[in-house]
Amino acid sequence: MKILVTGGLGFIGSHTVVELQNKGFEVVIIDNLSNSSIDVLDGITTITGVKPHFEKIDLKEKADVVQFFEKHKDIVGVIHFAASKAVGESVKEPLMYYENNIGTLVYMLQAVSKLEKQNFIFSSSCTVYGQADELPITENAPVKPAESPYGNTKQIGEEIIRDTCKVNDKLKSIALRYFNPIGAHPSAEIGELPIGVPQNLVPYITQTGIGMREQLSVFGGDYETPDGTCVRDYIHVVDLAKAHVIALERLLEDKNLENYEVFNLGTGKGSSVLEAIHSFDRVSGKKLKYQIVGRREGDITAAYADTTRANDVLGWKTELSLDDAMASAWKWEQKIRNK
Repeated sequence: MKILVTGGLGFIGSHTVVELQNKGFEVVIIDNLSNSSIDVLDGITTITGVKPHFEKIDLKEKADVVQFFEKHKDIVGVIHFAASKAVGESVKEPLMYYENNIGTLVYMLQAVSKLEKQNFIFSSSCTVYGQADELPITENAPVKPAESPYGNTKQIGEEIIRDTCKVNDKLKSIALRYFNPIGAHPSAEIGELPIGVPQNLVPYITQTGIGMREQLSVFGGDYETPDGTCVRDYIHVVDLAKAHVIALERLLEDKNLENYEVFNLGTGKGSSVLEAIHSFDRVSGKKLKYQIVGRREGDITAAYADTTRANDVLGWKTELSLDDAMASAWKWEQKIRNK
């Protein structure tokens, strides 16, 4: 069965391609390489023994999207990762984020609606909840006004898919709301590869650990949390990737109860920024240099998932710990710097 993965050379996309190929799916990747590297294709091939079909396409070019789907009418499922994803950058460049994350989703859904099999997995985010009233966060928590344009694109994206599912009975979709994906494949063949200064915590930790960065800035030490730093639900990217395959199989096997479903993907446990740093210290044997600085615009105090629905309904749960994820991220960092 042929599956399209957009943004398939990105961090979560590449790990999901590996899990799909491990399950015997034929994978086609679209990526514009704006925040990824063509070398990732070799990493995927080394791990799985299968080279996925790759096309360099910018999904903002509608004609190219239409042409691609004309060639690949036998696609039975789409996993849509392709989007810009940095909260801070989105605050500075809102129009870029709306064009890239919303416009491309519309083009994808228009193309998918012409397929015989219309199964669509959407890469959403816990940012749709904003600062939730209660922790842990369930799927029934109210969607709050977004704290950033990035978060808003995920809210709007979900609304667009929900509205489309209402008028198109053939379209079946699952929105997966991730908490904070970290780590790398245990083989160290693929991992998080930010271009320029990392926007996420763990690559900044590992780059500081290896000496690329002088020290880590911890944004805010005065939050109402046990140690004053922000709390997040850090989930190993391999666990996250496996959830996409399970969600896709749910649609392919007609096990979905509605044609639009939502699931939280997290560990169900909150860890502070300082706890993440201490985890790195443990697995690396190093003492990370860090400094607590002022809060960053768009950040919330705490977010971690209630994973009951994903555990019970999807039949998925995480297997890997924060230390597992940090160790794999450190192994990956060392490998790419020694190349």
